[in-house]
Amino acid sequence: MTDKKSSTLSLLLSTWRAVNVPLAAVLLAALIGALILLISGANPLAAYGALLKGSFGSLDNLSRTLEKATPLIFSGLAVAFAFKAGLFNIGAQGQLLLGAITAAAVGFGIHGLPPYIHTPLALLVGALAGGLFAAIPGALKTYTGAHEVITTIMLNYIAINITDYLADGIWKDTSPGNIVARTPEIAATARIPTVAGIPLGFVIALGVAVIAWWLLWRTTLGFEIRTVGLNPNAARYSGMKVARTVILTMVISGLLAGLGGAVETQGVVYRYQPGFNVGLGFDGITIALLGRTHPFGVIPAALLVGAMKAGSNTMQFSAGVAKEITDVVQALMLFFVAADMIVRWILHIRAEDGEKIALSTGWGQH
Repeated sequence: MTDKKSSTLSLLLSTWRAVNVPLAAVLLAALIGALILLISGANPLAAYGALLKGSFGSLDNLSRTLEKATPLIFSGLAVAFAFKAGLFNIGAQGQLLLGAITAAAVGFGIHGLPPYIHTPLALLVGALAGGLFAAIPGALKTYTGAHEVITTIMLNYIAINITDYLADGIWKDTSPGNIVARTPEIAATARIPTVAGIPLGFVIALGVAVIAWWLLWRTTLGFEIRTVGLNPNAARYSGMKVARTVILTMVISGLLAGLGGAVETQGVVYRYQPGFNVGLGFDGITIALLGRTHPFGVIPAALLVGAMKAGSNTMQFSAGVAKEITDVVQALMLFFVAADMIVRWILHIRAEDGEKIALSTGWGQH
């Protein structure tokens, strides 16, 4: 009985150490956001109350929150997965866009397939598009020493221009009256439905988070990824193929981002249109850091940010607050989580050994 109590206490303590800084970051960001609201002449309680109502006040609002959180889970998983190998994948945005548009192409370009084939086929193609695109910075880092932060940033612009070109070119919606750059609507057989107010895309995201956790902590590949992230030289000396691990990690990270874009296309927008997916990949950085780069931590972090996005319109119209305030609060959360020394100093929280998150390895380390 004593051993059981001791293990339970140990689990609670380890859980608290994992969540104390993110929770403190959220609270500090909310407090500073309240001060900003006061300065702007708004009532913080009314504003935050409207935000909660717009996020969870009804089944429709909850469904919208889950809908907003779904691509954020995928982009957060993409960034978090790369972090485990010491890689900073800022290219999740571009990978997500390519996943979104290729899933749309499969959705509107193929006809006559049953839903149980058409829907997963579009998801698979979208995921592969993101994974192949992410392989480029992985290979460049491995074989030339080019840092993934620089290459993924540049590849984001390439992805944006490719998708803009396709949406306004060979894949443009040519239906009468359309003048904007967008693809045709995908077929009904390729759409991801909502059941009882729960988007099935959200359920898929939860399943993928479990798979990512299993892959990282229950497989040999996951052990190699985490070892390379902690010390690539030690991993190399122990016989691990560091180059292969780096490239494969980036491919899996891109697969996750591309899958997020595909789910957004198939479950929300039902087509690809430039501008509809802006920022989802970059938000993955906030999600990953807020979730302490753990697949299960990504889920509540994405739900929090998704709720802020879903409730911002209600806050704007009911409390007269600019919706950009939610972006400010989100940015503050990212700041406090990334600069966790500030949070620890304010709350007198001592950092445990190995608890800090390394955002990226040095130049040419791999």
